[in-house]
Amino acid sequence: MAIQSTNPMTGVVENTFEELSTEQTAKVLSSVSVAFKSWRESALDHRAECLRNLAGILRERADRFARLMAAEMGKPLNSGRAEVLKAATVCDYYADNGAQMLACKDQHVDGMQTYVDYAPMGTVLAVMPWNYPVWQVLRIAVPTLMAGNTMVLKHASNVPQCAIAIEEAFRDSIFPADAFRTLLIGARQVEDVLGHDSVVGVCLTGSEDAGRKVAALAGSNLKKSVMELGGSDAFVVLADADLDRAAETGAASRCSNAGQACIAAKRFIVHTDVYDDFVSRLKEQMAGLIMGDPLDPETVMGPMASHRFRAELQEQVNRCRAAGGEVLLGGEIPEGKAAFYPATIISGIPFESSAAREELFGPVAMVFRAESDENAMEMANDSRFGLGGSVWTQDEKKGLRLARRIEAGLVYVNGRVSSRPPLPFGGVKNSGYGRELAEYGIREFVNVKSICVG
Repeated sequence: MAIQSTNPMTGVVENTFEELSTEQTAKVLSSVSVAFKSWRESALDHRAECLRNLAGILRERADRFARLMAAEMGKPLNSGRAEVLKAATVCDYYADNGAQMLACKDQHVDGMQTYVDYAPMGTVLAVMPWNYPVWQVLRIAVPTLMAGNTMVLKHASNVPQCAIAIEEAFRDSIFPADAFRTLLIGARQVEDVLGHDSVVGVCLTGSEDAGRKVAALAGSNLKKSVMELGGSDAFVVLADADLDRAAETGAASRCSNAGQACIAAKRFIVHTDVYDDFVSRLKEQMAGLIMGDPLDPETVMGPMASHRFRAELQEQVNRCRAAGGEVLLGGEIPEGKAAFYPATIISGIPFESSAAREELFGPVAMVFRAESDENAMEMANDSRFGLGGSVWTQDEKKGLRLARRIEAGLVYVNGRVSSRPPLPFGGVKNSGYGRELAEYGIREFVNVKSICVG
């Protein structure tokens, strides 16, 4: 089967690639397995040097990557450059801190000298999404390789040029030739890859459905898995919040990447005392966002990644209407061949309805009224998701207390939720399990080995 790169701005198929055959995939896996045997023995300072070299290449190629992202999934150029530069920072972070995180720990236990070692395990499969096609790959690949493992990437089928460019960056760096490889394969070949003897685990960022399938495959093969799945982050605005700052941040969070982000403000839960004022400010902010050609430097919000994704989003908006929601802004597909969807706000959706429980993967904000702080917490946690969230209040002690109650892996007080190299990242409930980044991420695919000397 063919893998196509289709421009969501023009609808033009810009490139076509043939999927690797089963035999070709097996050959790549064998090469990566051979590379692991030497890479696992490499010194930590050499691995750090490789990461610094890779960071330099990413920075040099930021414009090229940004244009590929614009062409394949509609990301504005400025956002694309920022994503690549952020990916370079994760290289710097693990180059500076990885050796310490992997250092052997010694102690005395019952009169014995004991050691805890972090040993690499083999080749890790990364099944990655299209919405942040560079950052999400690098944030899992970098700690995995720093730990001494090798990696193969099965990227989303609509960003093959980005996938190839990432492999080229590794190949042109001082990493071993087969330490990181891209597999241009479809979803049906994931089962074969996970069954390969050299593959020790899988990390997936994607939908609940994809996570269930890949996690089941990993389990059937007794392979470790890390899942970062969907989210419907609560954006809780309390009565004493700075409404202007909250509305500006909320609009940017909801509409960044055309709303196609797992960690983004999606459910705006607003105290009744400030509900009308906040919604008015949010509407003003979202209405002012510039939607246009991703190659135009003035563009803030480009097209959605495909017409299919846009059609699915419109169906969700229609279900919100049918459930009783009122569209305050946007809500209709504009004319034209590009896959644009306008910034949209929907209020009045019955909280108990199925429409209110869906993840809206596009620039659509659902706003809900909370009668009290306690009611806001109940609404924030009444979700099958638990990826990110935020609390907005000028009382920082109260904000911290309530943030601890939100059932999510990453919660901000008076800030926009974002993943950062020093912070563990991942979700609870149907948003997945395991952690990326920080010292937790680098230890997900290692053998935590105890050694005792009597």
